Amino acid sequence: MTPRRRNRLTITAVAVILGFLVVAQLRGQVADASLAQQSAQDLTLLVANLNTQNEELRGEVATLEQQLTSLSDTHARGNSAAGQLRADLDRIQGWAGLRAVNGPGISIRVAGQIGGDGVEDLLNELRNAGAEAISVGGVRVVPGTVVAGAAGALFVESTVLGGTFEIRAIGSPQILTGSLTRAGGIVAQLSVTFPRAQVSVTPLDSVAIPATDRDLAPVNGRPSL
Repeated sequence: MTPRRRNRLTITAVAVILGFLVVAQLRGQVADASLAQQSAQDLTLLVANLNTQNEELRGEVATLEQQLTSLSDTHARGNSAAGQLRADLDRIQGWAGLRAVNGPGISIRVAGQIGGDGVEDLLNELRNAGAEAISVGGVRVVPGTVVAGAAGALFVESTVLGGTFEIRAIGSPQILTGSLTRAGGIVAQLSVTFPRAQVSVTPLDSVAIPATDRDLAPVNGRPSL
């Protein structure tokens, strides 16, 4: 850019700024002249009206702030309620067998010749002792799950159990272990009924049990509302 062109632009910018200042000053003078022509009574009324408008605006601001606070509280309560419902749903689905679960419990190692009825007796004892989730050979036990077959040829669902398999249960390790291994308990009974089978119980701090592969939706039942 040449010095001459730069000078012209500078002069133009200064002229524009001066023009704005002149217009602003003229408007201020007009406003001052307009106010100067008002009587004291008119000016008092004008001030009163301005104060009234200011009070109304302050009231509207306060109302809007209250509404905002109320909406924020409602939103927070809604999120809290939704979070609680999600937590309840997760817990129900977990214990129903629709989700994998983890927790303290026991591991039962079964080896040798044992029949399906003996394993079912073991599962029933676990339920009576308060087991919250059970799996047999990695298969989640849910309503309708049956361990069947002759000794040495057991199966659960479509899974064949070998000569050695594991039963896992979530619950109080002390209560479950004590219930199974007490004198005259189910482990002692199985040793008599199936002398060629060995059943050992190990308490664990953490037990992982998978979700079921079955469709648990009822075929005939309907919720009563």
